[in-house]
Amino acid sequence: MPLLEPTDSRNPITFQTFWFGCWLAVTGIALYLNPSADGHGTHQQLGLSPCPSALILNRPCPGCGLTTSWTALVHGQFERSFESHWLGPFLYLIFTWSAFMALAGIVTKQKFNTDGPIMNRCMIALGVVFFVYGFGRMALVNDFRSPKERMIIENVRHQFGQK
Repeated sequence: MPLLEPTDSRNPITFQTFWFGCWLAVTGIALYLNPSADGHGTHQQLGLSPCPSALILNRPCPGCGLTTSWTALVHGQFERSFESHWLGPFLYLIFTWSAFMALAGIVTKQKFNTDGPIMNRCMIALGVVFFVYGFGRMALVNDFRSPKERMIIENVRHQFGQK
């Protein structure tokens, strides 16, 4: 099964354009952000809230640290990228590869074929590895909250303690 194959339809090309645009947006945002020194929480620079798993459970969710990992990677901070989320650099490289395969399909007016048995097995294996690693880390890592997250928890406790 070739990765790029001829197509008469515009639908695959439209999706491939969307996919490459997503990669451009994610990479641009990662270049704009500064990787958090805490190893997670970089997404909060976009106005997003802290991870509920870190706040409530004091443990990382399977995706905790991915934004920090990708941000560190595009800033050339490879060690911090791996420390933030061990799978982060690999996932970003797979995302980058797929985005450029989509771009190659756009340029050559071919479909980037992602619907074959080999690709499906690879995606399933990647999903299993991601969740096994993520839930293993969730089970084993204690005291995950950053100083900012600790302050949020203390403020909530203080507010409920006064009422």
